[in-house]
Parts: sequence; structure tokens; C-alpha cells
Amino acid sequence: MTTPLVDARGIVKRYGPTTALADGRLTVLPGESHALVGRNGAGKSTLVTILTGLQAADQGEVRFDGEPAPPLADRDAWRRKVACVYQKPTVVPELTVAENLFINRQPLNRGFISWRRLRSRAADLLATWDVHVDPEARTADLKVEDRQMVEIARALSFGARFIILDEPTAQLDKREIERLFTRMRALQASGVTFLFISHHLQEVYEVCQTVTVLRDARWITTAPVAELPRRALVEAMAGESIEVIAEQAVDPGDVDHDAPVLLEARGLTSPAYENVDLTVRRGEVVGLAGISGSGKVQLAESLAGLHTPTSGTARLDGARLPFGDVRAALEAGVACVPRDRHDQGLVAGMTIGDNATMSVLDRLGRFGFVGTERKRDVATALIERLDIHTEGPDQPVSDLSGGNAQKVVMARALASDPRLLVLINPTAGVDVKSKESLLARVDSAREDGIAVLVVSDELDDLRRCDRVLVLFHGRVVAEHPAGWRDHELIASIEGVDNHG
Repeated sequence: MTTPLVDARGIVKRYGPTTALADGRLTVLPGESHALVGRNGAGKSTLVTILTGLQAADQGEVRFDGEPAPPLADRDAWRRKVACVYQKPTVVPELTVAENLFINRQPLNRGFISWRRLRSRAADLLATWDVHVDPEARTADLKVEDRQMVEIARALSFGARFIILDEPTAQLDKREIERLFTRMRALQASGVTFLFISHHLQEVYEVCQTVTVLRDARWITTAPVAELPRRALVEAMAGESIEVIAEQAVDPGDVDHDAPVLLEARGLTSPAYENVDLTVRRGEVVGLAGISGSGKVQLAESLAGLHTPTSGTARLDGARLPFGDVRAALEAGVACVPRDRHDQGLVAGMTIGDNATMSVLDRLGRFGFVGTERKRDVATALIERLDIHTEGPDQPVSDLSGGNAQKVVMARALASDPRLLVLINPTAGVDVKSKESLLARVDSAREDGIAVLVVSDELDDLRRCDRVLVLFHGRVVAEHPAGWRDHELIASIEGVDNHG
């Protein structure tokens, strides 16, 4: 039996009450490209932080080449074992390629950096691994694929032969992806082992020999790619067989196709999305789905006034929607539950009542003064409407659980009686009961004739929608009416043909 290059077993990692990884397992053999896949929140990122020595597991062990992983504090020993090339560059953009390759370990001559030897060493290293980049080029000027190869070469120079590639193709076009895969295969032939993390499952079949699936913070399966049909891989990620999923399919709702269009967007384009057309009728709930980097969040935030598209227009109830101005968007009839309730949704030092009524202060008094009793009455009504478990409107919002805090954010959005309600990951990090309560607000908004846009990574959130649009690399690539099955939607999100 070949000794695994990397062997992680029984990995458990908790952050307070949240279990990020309940049973992480990964066995990677020398010289292979091993895929690690799973939906958002499956535990992939947590496992990577443990495999790279950035954090210690609460339980379980990691072994490299049969030996226990180094102590967490011994960074040099970790660098000799493993490196991760992230989506976000870890190079210093203003330094040259040579300077980045040997940062903090430049060759010295009498206490000064020997620039000649630095350039020579960099050229030798790049030539050894067949990386065609000028050592004197400024790293900021490199294409993404060349920057990735510089990061790989730097890792190999420490002696690491296990490289983790985290979404390496997210910013590459088709030709660049093909070149990256060609380089990966050449490096494999030279004894380098890869862990390949990607939402684009088609790539797994192109470049990997083995795949490990994580779901709900647990190891599900490890199998040779050649023996796992794409449909079976999607099922492993979704959690149920096609037959079971079929029984759970949501019945299509009764959409009033004659209802007036409230939101109409045409040709919306920005660095995150391209040429998006979108309509939402009165009383219709439309979902936006897609992997991270698909542009779905930026699109929704643009409609809520957080960003300004480079081109395109949007109209709400016939009036042009203002971009780049949250206050103007609010006055135009848009309300938003932002993606991060802590950073964007709540003012921690204020009360529940203050937070819930923040968007409607102009309605609570005259001549710039807020009526205390009026504010308390409105806040109390919102607390009852959203079933927020609290001692009252004067309780600090920082005292609340995640679910009740999210209800306060939802309460503030509904307080302004919006015509368009934009919900971004509305049930993220809340308990089951709070989740159901928040989703019930979506149903009541529909009944009130509000146009609702739901952006979410959670399938349960999207089930409430009359239809779901899927974005991939900034473009709308699919539309699923209510009644879709999990594997169908996941296949669209991941960019694969689920009939394969």
C-alpha cells in the first residue's frame, strides 16, 4: 500500500456553538490531483485551514507522509509540507516576481541584499518548474494564471510537494483554464500533488483522479472520479437520491402572470455581472442563485443602492431606480436585508426599537423631532409582527440570539412598506425555528403585493420562490420555475449538465 502524502481523519472544529467540521476526512495519495467538493458551508475552507496549519483541530489528526503534522507554531515546517494558492493573491503586487519568490529570505552579501543572486536564483527556480515569467516583472502586471504559477513556484521552493488550489479557475477564461490544467499535469509528472477545490464540477472530471465530497460539515464519500457519474456526484453533494428528491419537489405556486411588473431591469452590467435582464411582478418572489463569484450578491446590492452599474437601467413601478445611493433607493421603495447582519444590518450599541425604526424616523415625528411614544408603538408592533423574542423595544440588540437579531433586520426592512424587498442570505446562521419564521415573512410579503428578490445559497430559502434565476460568471444561465428538484438546481449552479 502506498503511504498517503496527506491523511486527515476524524477532524472536528468548533467556533463557539457552531460546528464548522464534525467529521472531516481526507486521504491524498502522492502524485494525484484530488478534488474536494461540497456546497457552501460544507466545511471545505475549515478543513483547508487545518491542513495548512493555520488552525488546530479540536479533535482528529493530520499526517504528512505517515508522520504527524508539525506543531502549529513551526511555520517553516508547515511551509515544507503544504501551501495553498487562494483566489485572493498572497503575493505583494508592487514587488517583482523575484522579490516575491524569496521574500524574507533574500540572498545577502555582507548584510545587504545581493540583487544579482536574487534574480539568478529566481530565474533558476522558474526554469526548474517550467514557469515562463520574467523574474524582474512587477507582480501586479502579471495575468492571473501567471501570478498563480509564481505562487506555486514559491511554495515548491520551500520543499512543499502538496499544493492546495482554492477555486483557481474562478477568474480565468477557457484558454487560461486549459493552460493551467496542462501545467498541473506537467507538475504532477514531476512529483507534485494537488488538492483541487472548485465549484465547477466539470473541471473535476477534466483534471482530477479522485474526489472527496463534504456535506453539512461531514465527510460523505471518496471515490475515483472515473467511477463516479456526474449525477451521482451532484446527489452526494445534495444529500439525497434523485427519487427521494423527486418526492420532495415543491408544487409550483399560482403565479399571477397578469400582475403588473414592478421591477424591470435591462442590460445591467458591472465588473461582477454582465448584461442582466430581470423582471419581478407585483406579489412575485424571484430567487437569485449561483456560486460565490457568480455576481448574484453584487446584482442585488446594486438594486438596493449599494453599487452603481457601469451600464443598464432599472425601473421600479415605472420610475427610474437610483443607483449608488441607499437613501434614495429607500425613498424609491426599495428595502434590503443585507448579507451580513453584524457589519451591515445592525447598530450593536443601539436598542431593538432604534434598529427596527431606523429607516422610518421621518414618519415618527415632525420638524426633525422623533416622537418617543410613536417610535415605541411602531417598534412594539414590528416586534409582534416578526415574533421577536425580547424583553421589549428598549433591550440592546446585542443581547439577542442570531435568529432574533436577523428578525430585527427584517423588521426594519418591512417598516418602510417597500414595493421591492431585496433579501440577501436572509436565513444565514439562524436556528430552524427562526428560519421558518423569517421565510413566513416572504410569504406574507407576496400576499401584500410586494415584489421580492431572494439571493441565497440555501435551497430552503429558494423553495419559497416562484422562479429561480441562476447566475454563472456574471451571466444569467438558467431559469427554474417553482417545482424544481434539488439536483437540477445544484447542477445549474455548479455549471454542469446533470444528465451526464
